[in-house]
This record gives sequence, structure tokens and C-alpha cells, in this order.
Amino acid sequence: MSQTPHGRNDFDHERELIQNQEVYRLRQEQARLRAAQRQTRLAWVRNTITLLVGALEVLLAIRFFLRLSSANPDNPFAQTIYNLSAPFMTPFSTLFISPTDADATRIFDLNNLIAMVVYALLGGLAVALVNYFQGPVERR
Repeated sequence: MSQTPHGRNDFDHERELIQNQEVYRLRQEQARLRAAQRQTRLAWVRNTITLLVGALEVLLAIRFFLRLSSANPDNPFAQTIYNLSAPFMTPFSTLFISPTDADATRIFDLNNLIAMVVYALLGGLAVALVNYFQGPVERR
């Protein structure tokens, strides 16, 4: 066996190199695992935002259709939709005067449409912020 300049033989030196390589690979794998876990959490947040905003958009669309088609406001389904969507319509309730037909039964609720657009934009902004915090995605 030949000796290295530091007094170790080749076998010990090779074993140390292999151990260092294993430590390096293990650290790389741990970093990849942490990155994957972070990506998974952010994907969950992004999907949750999309689901909630989508559900709100559907609720507001049903409200718009009910008001446009002059649905009976005393009907339990209509009451449920109006009660569920009322807190989300409050900021927009007096924004515009909604046009009606001649006998004021059908209401084209412009405020409802504005609310739908604003909530969609806010949801898109929230998803964009999550994407920003995620940072660039490694492509292999």
C-alpha cells in the first residue's frame, strides 16, 4: 500500500472520499425533499384559493341569475343564496343603481357583476402572490 503525503494509505483516502460523496448526496436529497414539501404546501394553498374564489363566483352568478329572472325572494333556495352572498355583496351594494325592466321585476344587478370581477381579480392576485413566494420551479 502506498502512503499519501499526509501519512494515510490509499484505501483510507478512498473510503473517506466515498463517505464525503455520500454525505453530499444525502444533503442534496434533503434539500430536494424540503423543496418538494414547500411546493406541495404552496400548491395546496393555491388550490384552496382557487376553490374558494370559484365557489364564491358560482354563488354570485346564481344570485345574479335569480335577480335577473325575478325569482321569488321568499323561496327558501333564493333566500339561502341571498343570505350566503349578502356579506360578499355589502361592499358593492350602493356602487351603482341597478337598471330594471318597466315594471321593476327583473333587476340587472350591475353591482353583482362588478363584485364577481373584483373577487376574480383578487383571487388571481392571491394566486400570483403564492406563485411569487414559490419562486422559480426547477425543471429537469
